[in-house]
Amino acid sequence: MPERRTVALVTLGCARNEVDSEELAGRLEADGWQLVEDAEDADVAVVNTCGFVEAAKKDSVDALLEANDLKGHGRTQAVVAVGCMAERYGKELAEALPEADGVLGFDDYADISDRLRTILNGGIHASHTPRDRRKLLPISPAERQGAGAGVALPGHGAVTGTGTGTDTAADTDAGSVAGPVEPVEAPADLPEGVAPVSGPRAPLRRRLDGAPVASVKLASGCDRRCTFCAIPSFRGSFISRRPSDVLNETRWLAEQGVKEVMLVSENNTSYGKDLGDIRLLESLLPELADVDGIERVRVSYLQPAEMRPGLIDVLTSTPKVAPYFDLSFQHSAPDVLRAMRRFGDTDRFLELLDTIRSKAPQAGVRSNFIVGFPGETEADLAELERFLSNARLDAIGVFGYSDEDGTEAATYENKLDEDVVQARLARVSRLAEELVSQRAEERVGETVHVLVESVGGEDGAYGRGAHQAPETDGQVLFTNFEDFAGLTGGEELTVGRMVEAKVVGTEGVDLLAELLPGSLGQLACSHSEEAAR
Repeated sequence: MPERRTVALVTLGCARNEVDSEELAGRLEADGWQLVEDAEDADVAVVNTCGFVEAAKKDSVDALLEANDLKGHGRTQAVVAVGCMAERYGKELAEALPEADGVLGFDDYADISDRLRTILNGGIHASHTPRDRRKLLPISPAERQGAGAGVALPGHGAVTGTGTGTDTAADTDAGSVAGPVEPVEAPADLPEGVAPVSGPRAPLRRRLDGAPVASVKLASGCDRRCTFCAIPSFRGSFISRRPSDVLNETRWLAEQGVKEVMLVSENNTSYGKDLGDIRLLESLLPELADVDGIERVRVSYLQPAEMRPGLIDVLTSTPKVAPYFDLSFQHSAPDVLRAMRRFGDTDRFLELLDTIRSKAPQAGVRSNFIVGFPGETEADLAELERFLSNARLDAIGVFGYSDEDGTEAATYENKLDEDVVQARLARVSRLAEELVSQRAEERVGETVHVLVESVGGEDGAYGRGAHQAPETDGQVLFTNFEDFAGLTGGEELTVGRMVEAKVVGTEGVDLLAELLPGSLGQLACSHSEEAAR
């Protein structure tokens, strides 16, 4: 038997890209490829690029060049670019970066195995030609489901097999927008961790790490037209996944040992609008929380202008659904927001936060902001600072404005000098750092439910509370984890366990907490009783 070809996936950017990589991994392994962790051990390195902002694009180019340096010094024979930057620039990227042996767009994902074999065998696959993906589907969301056969939707976990699955009350009659997917013949020695293709409605996905948290795509694309953002042009119009597909993928992840799922898309508050029910997320969340083995469900990427009372109620009152609000404010000065084609102002945003905290005082809230937007005045910046000073956000991302190709804002004439943008970025970043530290200090004395993510490493033991999303919002560091070393009978501290801890101090945005004696067993019992009810 010939040696299996090896492939490594290098992922940059957001959680949505991570889901896309795991779908590519599922496709490749189902077609006989051997996945390896390090690019130097692979015949081909596939770099899943990010094309959002200049810094991310630079990181993507650096990753491609780093992988290219491996050629001729080991096993690596080819480097291939996929992902948002490859989709967005295509031939232009290929011409500017001849070190990449292939630049593949989203439409190549379904045939990723053939594309990589062609490249490895010395053949040439024409570089992707970019196109505005918003034009591939009907303008009306109600007409999109079923109208997009053949339109690539990365990370939607194309359903394999022909079983009926387990439909739920939240399901709809709409079919998959990409049309039916033919069963794929899997190799007999399919490794552990890749979704089987014979079972009913199994996701075409392969986990690339053993972390107890994983992302699940609710939708792809975006219908908003923010003037600073190019994402809709290369991710396309908004398309929801079927609720049954989301549920079945979550069940599969639970079988793989995942304890927390994070729902991702460009705009989760729009979920279901193209399926005929804008409140579909409110119906779906309790069902996801009831999946055996799942301890926490987290929702990311929420639009403030689309928040509705029913969604706030579900997010703040449903057991196992984190009271977590990743709200895309971007600014709070009305004139700047209008120039961005967004809605709201400082007082309305503060009122929204008051509503959330009246229902869940410990709710976590994070957001990102752009400073130095064209036309932003000192008064606008002061208004943003007023909002930040009163919002009590747990995590704040601050970015200086820069032109993005193909966006409306890039054509604006009233741009600020770069030194002004950088000065404002530094000023607001300092304020943000101070404010999130203050917010962390407010949590001293709280009891938090923490998903354990590491035990016994250089940093001791740590995890994340309900108000902390992976990689962006800080961690909970256990100060007394050694007291639990060697315990048995359900009291041992292990990765993937949900524990209770009392916050006793802070280190910037991170919390220092003491594990509560007996909390592991008590949480296990309470969750069992909750499920029984």
